[in-house]
Amino acid sequence: MRIVNLTEETRKNILKDLLKRSPSNFGSYADTVEKIVNDVRDRGDEALFGYTKQFDKADINAGNVLVTKEEIEYAYTQVDEKLIEVIRKAKENIRTYHEKQRQYSWFDSDPKGIMLGQKVTALESVGVYVPGGKAVYPSSVLMNIMPAKVAGVKNIIMTTPCNSEGEVYATTLVAANEAGATAIYKAGGAQAIAALAYGTESIPKVDKIVGPGNIFVALAKRAVYGHVSIDSIAGPSEILVIADETANPRYVAADLLSQAEHDEMASAILITTSKELAEKVSAQVDEFIKVLSRKEIIRKSIDTYGYILLADNMADAVEAANAIASEHLEIVTANPFDVMTRIKNAGAIFIGEYSSEPLGDYFAGPNHVLPTNGTAKFFSPLSVDDFIKKSSIIYYSREALEEVHEDIESFAKSEQLTAHANSIAVRFE
Repeated sequence: MRIVNLTEETRKNILKDLLKRSPSNFGSYADTVEKIVNDVRDRGDEALFGYTKQFDKADINAGNVLVTKEEIEYAYTQVDEKLIEVIRKAKENIRTYHEKQRQYSWFDSDPKGIMLGQKVTALESVGVYVPGGKAVYPSSVLMNIMPAKVAGVKNIIMTTPCNSEGEVYATTLVAANEAGATAIYKAGGAQAIAALAYGTESIPKVDKIVGPGNIFVALAKRAVYGHVSIDSIAGPSEILVIADETANPRYVAADLLSQAEHDEMASAILITTSKELAEKVSAQVDEFIKVLSRKEIIRKSIDTYGYILLADNMADAVEAANAIASEHLEIVTANPFDVMTRIKNAGAIFIGEYSSEPLGDYFAGPNHVLPTNGTAKFFSPLSVDDFIKKSSIIYYSREALEEVHEDIESFAKSEQLTAHANSIAVRFE
């Protein structure tokens, strides 16, 4: 890995470099995606099945687009019992964590006859998109469905691509069934997002769409936003490790590569105050790449978006980490909790040498759907909050309103909204 000194100039250059990975910079695909989305909106199933045949080589129709109970039962016979048990353990950890995020309606009353409050309501229907291309991610199935279940969403509609034989990954079906998906449909790509957003004869319209996908899925979510809600437009995965001379270089190198293997555009960055550690991590990275199965993807990711930054002190390292606002942030220092208190921007923070990033991806419980491309400065991980909405509650008695009606009328008249003022005034004629 390249080793560079952390300066104001290098930090700016790296931030500029990382922003090139944003889905917003792939406008060349936008016209294609818009055509697909509009076609599915206008022609429904006919367009959806046509694109499925074109892109996935599968003959899907109204009779087989919905995954059947028998298909799910067969999937269980294709997955190792030990993996099913691991999926169940992970599901319970995710459920337990997200149950602590629940919000409840509340009301506050006043002796004068005023009652104010907030009514919390779960969304009626949510669409969960699950990729089905080069890799299979049952962990993402759990992470997207479980917060919706905890929130109380009634209908959780999942779509995922099938192969040319019309089959869906067995582990995807098992995870979806364990998490409690209401229905699973064989549809992928931009056409699936359009089907969820607008509804077709076979796939019902939803209120919100969540879940990761390729550039076509990301751009389709952007295209339908406003007609439905979405979680985010996710970019490639990224990890940043803050480490000092006490860190184990083998652990750090392994953790950096755990994200680099996701995508050729994934980013892996180490910020350290130790030159010796930097050199050892770089050497370990080279050794690991020789034996890892996705070495071509990893090498391209590391060569393009991988950095080891040498900082003069921990304060500079923290400042740079906050500027980068990484999706995943590991802290492997002598005093990791002290460093953690100074971190303002990160999707998920992993503390200490035994809290490696894959722990969060699969098992610990916090959600692994995280803000990318610096959006951790203003976005949060997927949570129960993403699956609820809030309504304000206002009640005033006549006596309570009478006490303040002149103030309200005065305010309304100052904005030249006389009908607003009149709406209050008529009650005290």
